[in-house]
Amino acid sequence: MDRNPVAAKKAILAAIVCHTFWGLSFMASRTALNTAPVLVLLSHRFLIAFLLMSLLLPLGVAEFRMKGKSLLPLLLLGLFEPVIYFFGEQYGILHSTTIFSGVMISMIPIAATLAAVPVLGEKPTGRQLFYSLLSVAGVIGIGLLSNGGGRLDWIGVAALLVAVFSAVAYTLLNRGLSGRYTAFERTYAMLAQGAAIFTPLALLSLRGDLAAYLHPFTVRSYTVSVLFLAVCCSVICYFLSSFVLTRLPVARATVFANLTTAVSVFAGAVFLREPFSAAGLLCCALILLGIYGVQRSART
Repeated sequence: MDRNPVAAKKAILAAIVCHTFWGLSFMASRTALNTAPVLVLLSHRFLIAFLLMSLLLPLGVAEFRMKGKSLLPLLLLGLFEPVIYFFGEQYGILHSTTIFSGVMISMIPIAATLAAVPVLGEKPTGRQLFYSLLSVAGVIGIGLLSNGGGRLDWIGVAALLVAVFSAVAYTLLNRGLSGRYTAFERTYAMLAQGAAIFTPLALLSLRGDLAAYLHPFTVRSYTVSVLFLAVCCSVICYFLSSFVLTRLPVARATVFANLTTAVSVFAGAVFLREPFSAAGLLCCALILLGIYGVQRSART
């Protein structure tokens, strides 16, 4: 059993909420991208999220105290995610097949778990590795059941490798910084960097046309989608992600990433009327079984 089962249960609940929102984010992103290009969407998402978190400071709800602390680790954290990760993921999906991109992204929990052994000294149990692979198998199965659309070239492979590397680096760094920086401080720095990088790039892509930058907000579906992405998938999820990595070792925290795939499949079937078969249900069951097994197999 865990030394602090109450704290672990809170972290597990936070992880479930976080990755449920991220699973729904694919549907919201797809809707928003019908109105605005990727860079504009990312700019709106992280700028709104950063402004919302900034409002918490004068209200006294949260604090961002850097006295006696170095800003460099937080800047590095924000560089890994969201900046590098989103570039790698977006261009990787664009230049690869659905199956390949899904399989590559599903490797993040396993890669982070293995990397945590030499970097953080967190050694998973054999049962945890088995159940992690079981969860990954469910993700791969869903990828094989997809339409396999897209094309695979070296740009896609390189971009997805960058996404995996940045996600692993973010996970390890976030976990390592949990003793020195609060979850709010880590989240605030990440959102600030996302806004600071994506907004100039978005304006540059529009040749400085501010009217074109603001025009997507005239579309109601876009506004609703981007607010969901900013509030739920950025402010809430990144805060919860930092909280989870403070409470749980990497092996237990990262396996929940595969829950995102299961939620996105269910959301697509329910809200977008996408096909969903018994085989897809089995794959989702494997994902959930793997997540449950990793938590039950934690070291005493």
